[in-house]
Amino acid sequence: MADKAAPDSPPGSAGGTPTRRSERSRRAIFDAALALVGEVGYDKLTIEGIASRAGVGKQTIYRWWPSKAAVLLEAFTTDVDEDYAAGLPDTGDLAADLKYVLRATADEFNDPAFQAPYRALAAAGANDAELSGAFVARLLEPGIRVYVDRLRAAQEAGEVAAGIDVRIAAEMVLSPFSQRWLMRTGELTHDFVDTLVDQVLSGLRPRD
Repeated sequence: MADKAAPDSPPGSAGGTPTRRSERSRRAIFDAALALVGEVGYDKLTIEGIASRAGVGKQTIYRWWPSKAAVLLEAFTTDVDEDYAAGLPDTGDLAADLKYVLRATADEFNDPAFQAPYRALAAAGANDAELSGAFVARLLEPGIRVYVDRLRAAQEAGEVAAGIDVRIAAEMVLSPFSQRWLMRTGELTHDFVDTLVDQVLSGLRPRD
């Protein structure tokens, strides 16, 4: 009986460090959710399907998460804190640093394994204010902040004009990127992100 009870304690709950079995189950659930949303799409994704693929009981999932959207969101963002912790590179060349990061981001967004859960969450969030708020708080806002921090450092170094609102500047870089990807108005290429960075920075640099 004790062996069966282990997965029922929510990961990260007040009950202490999760057991090895509960952590294995958690990872299996995340892997299953991410794989299935790519295979069947969000509409056909079910808790039952995730449980079956992960090899756990569906009640285990329901004890940890209230919905398939919650499972998918946590699965998709489970390592995001580590990804953002280092911030953007700062070589002293703002344009080069932004192009380097956005090129890598374009490659990631063009990966089908990344696209499926991200698009599913974006679409589901359009009709679910709670999910949208969680998606913004967990993924989008921390992502914007690392750009804000890098632009502020560039402003302090004289690469960005003193009167520029660096939050708006970050959104000027990121919004066209997101719009192109979400709405499929064009391809995300290295040439596109290089041009985007050059054009945005042309309006941010100090005037002689």
